[in-house]
Amino acid sequence: MCAETRNRQNPPADFNDAPYGQTDMHCQPLVIIPARKTFRRANPVPLFPMSHYRSGMSDDKNNRTPKDSHYARLRRAHRERTQEKQGVPAPYTRPKPQSAAGGEPVPEGLVRLYGLHTVREALDNPRRVIRSMRITRNAAARLDLADPDTLPFPVETVEPRDIDRLTGTDAVHQGVLIEVEPLTTRPLGDLKGAALVLVLDQVTDPHNVGAIMRSAVAFGVDALVTTARHSPAESGVLGKSASGALEHIDHIAVRNLATAIDELNAAGFQTIGLDSDGPEQLETTFSGDRIALVLGAEGKGLRQKTRETVTALARLDMPGPIRSLNVSNAAAVSLYAARQHLAATGQ
Repeated sequence: MCAETRNRQNPPADFNDAPYGQTDMHCQPLVIIPARKTFRRANPVPLFPMSHYRSGMSDDKNNRTPKDSHYARLRRAHRERTQEKQGVPAPYTRPKPQSAAGGEPVPEGLVRLYGLHTVREALDNPRRVIRSMRITRNAAARLDLADPDTLPFPVETVEPRDIDRLTGTDAVHQGVLIEVEPLTTRPLGDLKGAALVLVLDQVTDPHNVGAIMRSAVAFGVDALVTTARHSPAESGVLGKSASGALEHIDHIAVRNLATAIDELNAAGFQTIGLDSDGPEQLETTFSGDRIALVLGAEGKGLRQKTRETVTALARLDMPGPIRSLNVSNAAAVSLYAARQHLAATGQ
């Protein structure tokens, strides 16, 4: 029996009493561990359920805000304009099916307006033709509609989720929606007595146009002139951004903006195009008692033909490091300056 075996069977009373290094190396068996074989599965099992990966991939889409979508549309429009200038044909894009997140299609010939201020002003506008209303009890109380059934059109009391299905989940409808006929536009020649007109050169974003309408009504603009194409149609987004101003401003849609500006010039309007590189300050450019301010789209600004047609180009002087404003903000500042000038002339 080797010493190691004896020590295991009869250990010393004190382990420290065991002789140091007293081991018979030859009596310890040599154990050889074979190499472990690894096998690759034909279909490897993922570490987490596939729903974990799919949910992670979809989080980015679900976390997109309306602002993200807005800038994505701007980038896409810029790409298309660049390709058009270079003669590159636009790629085919498959039309997206209407989803529940985007709401149900609007009936042909009608517009869906929503939001408390928007609907209140539409109810008070005798020119507005309303076909139907969907409203929650809470919204009816906030609009002071004691008995909605007395209104001269069908009214349905619903839950908020019922309106969500029509507008989409991103719309802030505040519990009320109406289906209406679009307002009719006025002809450009029907501006007798108008002193302040606002002209938009292909401003396409309905949020911006709605905000511009709100400022225009606040500063007493007599009419808003837009192009028939490359301008947003009357819609729920436009109406909500205008916060009721849609019902208070005359809208004029023209086919050719340069021709329309020529007509305004002939009618005695001073047409002033807003440009960040304009030669004169806006405040020193005003003259006369009829003003038409012309604003271009964000990014590209006024088109060359528009710049050549207006009677003057002017800039908004800003002392800060950023020399440009959002078009709706620029409109508000410009309208304030124009109204101050007209007030000084007795208008």
